[in-house]
Amino acid sequence: MAELPTLVKRTLQAQVIGPIHAEMVAQIGEEKANAILDAAIRKAAIAEGKSFAAKAGGQTSMADFIKLYDLWTADSALEMKVLEATDTTFNFDITRCRYAETYKEMGLGKIGHLLSCNRDGTFCQGYDPNITLERKQTIMEGAPCCTFRYRYEEPKAP
Repeated sequence: MAELPTLVKRTLQAQVIGPIHAEMVAQIGEEKANAILDAAIRKAAIAEGKSFAAKAGGQTSMADFIKLYDLWTADSALEMKVLEATDTTFNFDITRCRYAETYKEMGLGKIGHLLSCNRDGTFCQGYDPNITLERKQTIMEGAPCCTFRYRYEEPKAP
């Protein structure tokens, strides 16, 4: 079965998560509701990363990770400017984010970072823990662009 474009998956998920989050806020408050949502989404991102690693037969690499971005950018979901793409580095800026636009249109802009942005680095923990993300800003949180700086570091010898 073909993989759904990620923007479609996130929109469908947000249609379900949005009302659940709203009810949690009403019942237990925004801070606790956000913490629960954040923890659940991060666990889901790690599991999704593991699933993609399993599809690759456990033989992950930065090159294969870069190819996964076809799913995240499908249907013009992201406009990106690639700065560097090597076996150990994948640096780019997102100049337009339809994820942020979609969440705002759905009235979920306040939790968009929990629904999508927090997945980005966490996904790597499941996919390949040697890949890490440093990001200083996101469009979701009001910046003019998102800064993605992925690094692959060889595991240290014991």
